[in-house]
Amino acid sequence: MPTSDMCADMSNEEQWKPRHECGICGVFGHEDAAKLVYFGLYALQHRGQESAGIAAGDGERIAVHKDMGLVPDVFSERTLAKLTGHVASGHVRYSTTGASSPINVQPFMIRHRGLSMTIAHNGNLVNSIALHTVLEEEGAIFQTTMDSEIVLHLLVRHLGKHELAEAIAKTFCCIKGAYSLLLMTKDCLIAVRDPNGFRPLCLGMLENGAYVVASETCALDLIEAQYLRDIEPGEVLLINKDGLQSLHPWPSTQKSFCIFEHVYFARPDSDVFGFNVYAARKRMGAIMAKETDIKADFVMPFPDSGNYAALGYAQASGIPLEIGMIRNHYVGRTFIQPSQSMRDFSVRVKLNPVRDLLKGKRVVIMEDSIIRGTTGRSRVQSLRQAGAAEVHMLVSCPPTCHACYYGIDFPTTSQLIAANNSIDGIREYLGLDSLHYLSLEGLVEATGLPKEQFCLACFNGDYPIQPDTSFTKDSLANCCF
Repeated sequence: MPTSDMCADMSNEEQWKPRHECGICGVFGHEDAAKLVYFGLYALQHRGQESAGIAAGDGERIAVHKDMGLVPDVFSERTLAKLTGHVASGHVRYSTTGASSPINVQPFMIRHRGLSMTIAHNGNLVNSIALHTVLEEEGAIFQTTMDSEIVLHLLVRHLGKHELAEAIAKTFCCIKGAYSLLLMTKDCLIAVRDPNGFRPLCLGMLENGAYVVASETCALDLIEAQYLRDIEPGEVLLINKDGLQSLHPWPSTQKSFCIFEHVYFARPDSDVFGFNVYAARKRMGAIMAKETDIKADFVMPFPDSGNYAALGYAQASGIPLEIGMIRNHYVGRTFIQPSQSMRDFSVRVKLNPVRDLLKGKRVVIMEDSIIRGTTGRSRVQSLRQAGAAEVHMLVSCPPTCHACYYGIDFPTTSQLIAANNSIDGIREYLGLDSLHYLSLEGLVEATGLPKEQFCLACFNGDYPIQPDTSFTKDSLANCCF
């Protein structure tokens, strides 16, 4: 299950939103592999801002550089110059399991019987606690608190007895949950995606024939790689000097794509699960225009949430789009905390209302989600104080009522406002004239994929994979050997 390792210096805005998971990028077959991964991670920075790391292999050894902070803060020309080789993998992280600590920064590397291997993982294992307990009883010594390290402990149990591909297949037969990940040796890059396909992962090719694997296609775009295809759910893809070797070692199962990638997480210029995110978000707004009937002077997003759904709603409804809140783009993750008398400062320092535009107007706010509702309340109050006559809110997804086990740090159910209040109760708490959520059917329609292919658990509580706390030594032996 995800934990809530919240940074002490987080702003109210960051606490109010669902936390991003992680982003991964790997390159094989290019002399500047590490530098290309750096730019790939730069494009994926939205998926994790706590830490960043890159591992590079030159056929003889693996070098790793990683630290807490944003990609441009962690790496420099000097550090990248030390990451030589034709294969590299990288990671940007927000912790959903494991504390926010330097020891947990990925890629994580192990050495075992002369083999060095790294892992970079996006997702969350739902049987990690049980696996961790059993492996410790078997003598494993863990260096981190990440569930990702479990993968490597299981893998080394099979190396020496099996070829790498078979060892990987046996390793993941023990593991349940969401994982789009990269394993790397000094001369091989391996992409693995769980059978449900919770998290996105795609394959691209550079002009010189080098391969790129990344969480989102926006990373391919930045380094001018051609998109080839998605890594398929349940696929193990080995990339080495002999080319590509694709394995499907596990029985196929129902796809469970995380629909929140389209709602909030993925960059709008990415194609995720075969559909463009920008187009999906615009369609969410357009469908909301069909599902609601609001008389208003204009619709506005709170930058940058709800931007594209607001555009789709404006075009479909005929209500003009305006920018009623101006964002300060130069505010970092931390700043001097205000006194109690300035308790709304953390909101106002990032967003400030355009008073002349708002005064006396009927305003529709477009939001991508409401999680706790605390910052939303402050923002509505700021619109009222600026003179808005009416404030209505549209949310481009259904009420979020259930926690996520698969790599999104939604808070516990007790902290989810929609799990404990009616829509009218939320409307009253936020101080709105009306509140409307996009229907589940409308959300699915906007993505262009069948409902059966999505994980919708955060909305309906229907979990594709239940957390497993009953793993035993016998279970380990039966599924691994």
